[in-house]
Amino acid sequence: MNILIIGGTNFIGPPVIRHLINMGHEVTVFHRGKTQTELPEQVHHLLGDRRDLNDFKSTFEQLAPEVVLDMFAYTKDDAQILMKSFRGIARRVVVISSIDVYRVYDVLWGRESNIIPVPLTEDSPLRSSLYPFREIPYRPLNAPADYEKILVEQVVMSDPELPGTIVRLPMVYGTNDPLRRLFPYLQRIKEQRPVIVLEESIASWRGSYGYVENVAFAIALAVTNEKAKNRVYHVAEKEALSESERIAKIGDLAGWKGKISTLSKEKMPSDWKLVLNTKQDWLVDSSRIREELGYQEIIPMNKALKSTLEWERNCPPEKPENFVTPWLLDYVTEDKLATKSLD
Repeated sequence: MNILIIGGTNFIGPPVIRHLINMGHEVTVFHRGKTQTELPEQVHHLLGDRRDLNDFKSTFEQLAPEVVLDMFAYTKDDAQILMKSFRGIARRVVVISSIDVYRVYDVLWGRESNIIPVPLTEDSPLRSSLYPFREIPYRPLNAPADYEKILVEQVVMSDPELPGTIVRLPMVYGTNDPLRRLFPYLQRIKEQRPVIVLEESIASWRGSYGYVENVAFAIALAVTNEKAKNRVYHVAEKEALSESERIAKIGDLAGWKGKISTLSKEKMPSDWKLVLNTKQDWLVDSSRIREELGYQEIIPMNKALKSTLEWERNCPPEKPENFVTPWLLDYVTEDKLATKSLD
């Protein structure tokens, strides 16, 4: 199969490309050439900016990709340009989305108050409000103010001439994770902190995660399987660990001798309290992609966490403060809280 990937040089993209190459497909990557990454030598490169996709239409016609995978369509404009550029050329497009499209996300951020049962299916209610990052000063991965995967999905799935597939991702961790999702806890475990203190609702909170290699494999299946036409899929680990269970598992793998201690919200410092409503879990059901496309994890959880731990040890962030809320590495306060938890 002849596959064109928009983006694909960061984090999830390279393992997706490797899986596609290993499956025997021909892959061309359309990117700006600004990110240095190791890709298989069989990969073809086409340099350009996604804002100029339509200017490359004659090139795309010659390339004649059967499937186009867009790794970073963030806005409605991104999606409209994508569909316009490949209508009449490609047989199908696959777009990466997020589980932030659901109404649950508004409950998490306190925009709605009613707790929603989980796990969510692909047909669960979406947010009624748009542009979730518009009022957040720090936007993940420098997403634009008009970031909105709901609108991206609507454009992609409503084109009668060019069928689409949507893959909604969870919190993805692993080698080269730009958000360093597990860093605060890995760092404390690495430094052999005797106690990690968590507020009770955070300790019991459960969110859907996925290891980068497993997520990449799922995306490759969605790209190459015609059963995925006009379908929406979740990718997420089957085992839904609480935060305290996840930290404990990482600690066991790292040989950590410390313990996790929990405190009620009332006993926590005011500046240690999350703005998120941690009474709302953020879990999705990934049965559909497993049943329809035969997806299963190729890397078991323990191996995935151990690999992430090794990467964090070998490649610490230059500015750790960029990846933590102020208190997560505040050991002085944590020691005082640990003493309080024993009272």
